[in-house]
Amino acid sequence: MTQDLARIRAFVQVYDAGGFSAAARIHGRSKALLSKYVTDLEDYLGVRLMNRTTRKLSLTEAGEAYYREVSQILSQLDDLDATISDQTAAPRGVLRVSAPRNFGEQTLAEPLFEFVAQHPDVTLDLRLEDRMVDLVDEGIDLALRISAMPDSSLISRKIAETSISVCAAPAVIKAYGVPKTPEALRGLPCIVDTNMTGQANWRFVVDGRTVSIHVDGQVRVNSPVGVLIAAQKGLGFAGLPSFLSDSAIADGSLVPVLQEYLPYRAFLQAVYPHRRHLSGKVRALIDYLVAWFEKNPL
Repeated sequence: MTQDLARIRAFVQVYDAGGFSAAARIHGRSKALLSKYVTDLEDYLGVRLMNRTTRKLSLTEAGEAYYREVSQILSQLDDLDATISDQTAAPRGVLRVSAPRNFGEQTLAEPLFEFVAQHPDVTLDLRLEDRMVDLVDEGIDLALRISAMPDSSLISRKIAETSISVCAAPAVIKAYGVPKTPEALRGLPCIVDTNMTGQANWRFVVDGRTVSIHVDGQVRVNSPVGVLIAAQKGLGFAGLPSFLSDSAIADGSLVPVLQEYLPYRAFLQAVYPHRRHLSGKVRALIDYLVAWFEKNPL
């Protein structure tokens, strides 16, 4: 099997390099050995794969079909070898991570920097910004996002759960009263987080089914901390994740409403592009975050 792979690899290397001499220089093997491997492969298959002249090397029709298949197989084998080696070794290399700014600064920074401290061969490139980054185009290894639904174009793994609260400052409750149903939010001042899934369309559960209520108000902001501050200033009702609203509810600056209609939960998700194999450094970070948030729930 090893000998067969050596012959196949020699065939691909020679064609990719444009000739036997070039392949010998690139891969540090003798021209004679490469020629022998390709000849042996042709003899084994019973077909000529290459047309050889002193000036030019080209593939036969059979050679083109064979090259298409085996070059892909070799690429997959190399990818798998690198992945297995990567997973069994200590995490190393540059790790590019994207996360929302406020959540990253307040909650994610601690476990991320702890991970780096424990893995000195990892270089963390942490990008905190309140926009939906394109992981593939921007070369991001991992995005950490809070969402009620996964992105179908990417792979995600749940790291932790958080609940959502609708709340308002006592002055707002005094002015507008406590809404008894989600429908009652229509026409009331609401603060819209433009980063959240659905934005101005807030989801509730009524009689066992999910309903969407469109809300509006003076403030639209792409930051949950901005929503929190606006709510505490009395600018309307707000939908906030519990890790932001809990302390404000505890100190009385915000009052929760419609709690019986908010049984659904949002998730902190690790999101990464579709790849055949996940690198060891990314897998190690995800596992670390899952374990960390088990001990430090949102």
